[in-house]
Amino acid sequence: MASSNNSHENHDGSDPFEEFFKKLSENGGFPGGNFDPSAMGIDPDMMKNMGSMPIDPAMMQGIFAQVSAMMSSSSTDEPVNWDLARQTARQVVSADGDASVTSNEKSAVADATQLADLWLDPVTAFERPSSQTEAWSKSEYVENTFGVFQEIAGPIAESMSEAMNNSMDSQLPEEIKSLLGGQTNILSGIGGMMFGAQAGQSIGKLAAEVVSSTDVGLPMAEGRSALVPAGIKNFGEGLEIPAQEVMLYLAVREAALVRLYKANPWLRQDIIDLVKRYARGIHVDIERMQDAAQEIDPMNPDAMQEAFAAEIFTPQNTEDQQLALARLETLLALVEGWVTVITEQATKNLPMAAQLAETMNRRHANGGPAEHIFAALVGLELHPRKNREAANFWRSYGEERGKDARDELWSAPETLPTGDELDDLDAYTKRVEMVTASDDEFDAALEKLLSGGYDEDQASEQSETDNASENKNSDKPDDSDSDKD
Repeated sequence: MASSNNSHENHDGSDPFEEFFKKLSENGGFPGGNFDPSAMGIDPDMMKNMGSMPIDPAMMQGIFAQVSAMMSSSSTDEPVNWDLARQTARQVVSADGDASVTSNEKSAVADATQLADLWLDPVTAFERPSSQTEAWSKSEYVENTFGVFQEIAGPIAESMSEAMNNSMDSQLPEEIKSLLGGQTNILSGIGGMMFGAQAGQSIGKLAAEVVSSTDVGLPMAEGRSALVPAGIKNFGEGLEIPAQEVMLYLAVREAALVRLYKANPWLRQDIIDLVKRYARGIHVDIERMQDAAQEIDPMNPDAMQEAFAAEIFTPQNTEDQQLALARLETLLALVEGWVTVITEQATKNLPMAAQLAETMNRRHANGGPAEHIFAALVGLELHPRKNREAANFWRSYGEERGKDARDELWSAPETLPTGDELDDLDAYTKRVEMVTASDDEFDAALEKLLSGGYDEDQASEQSETDNASENKNSDKPDDSDSDKD
């Protein structure tokens, strides 16, 4: 009677160890091909070949222990491997070319920022910051903004890591679980590395296209401001506009955003809180990711990146998530709309300002940095249409009330328009008048309501109406007298 040389077969005759490593080794080690095993001292060829190797349980225990030790030494307790994310972002930037900022570029940034502040002073009530605008290379952008990316993507990473760990734990063969023993950091490490690689790719690509530290719509280096000469050069390519004008226009936008956020500290935190709120409704569908891994071409990294960027995030479309998304879209649109109007007014003497503004609008319509990063890291789809509506709102309100009243609306979230109110200025005005009523006015109205004063007013108005009607009737000639005549 023939005996099996493998005592760990599944009911269908397959080897659980072989199946596990086959899945693990697909696309260069991990789904999406984003994780480079060599970064942690693992031979990629060995990973690819493991699915076809005869498996010795004792050998596997040694491999798991080694991998566990590697992950422990190269990661933290956080749900994402941020070291890998930073490393990947720097690699993406370097591969695209990243020259150091020259002294001439630094001088150009300083001159443009100085003139931008002079142009902004008459058109906004917000004061200029005391800090100087810096000039960054693409790699400096990665390093100086990395902490904020962690803050934005952290909630998503936590949700993704937890879902992935739970899914993998439920799908692993019992034989693999027994070999893992207490080395559960292998599972969490896999999820952390996958998201780290994904985040690093997104941040690296973003660094190649941004023109400033606030180009995504919020300050990415709190307390600091910067222009990115390499990104500004790319922005101006093909426009046939002098480079000085391009930099000056973008310096005005940067300076305006810095003023807005400095004068209203609540704004940045509100945006991040909305991202966190939206993130709670996202889960990771492991089966969809595995299906995607089987269908895409492993020799096409860009195709793999796009497939998994689409597959990783699965919104639940809960009511609370929809509310958070609507508010976030509106808030980011209000920021962009305000900056558009302020820049429009500040650059009225810049010859090619209109063409540069149109270029910026097309950039948003085609998916600019803000659209890209929120889609890649958070799974949010932003719609440029809101930007136009918001710009129209700020333009109309400023023309009617003046710049001080316009900018005062940023003092609190309650005084900003909702998405529906962007198209209905009258409805917004009525609501804000109620919200901004003084304490004395509110107390007087409340006391009048409780004392029945409004009922008395209604009775008095009705009495006056009745009296007016009687007086009108008394002025009419008597029909009976007319008949007698």
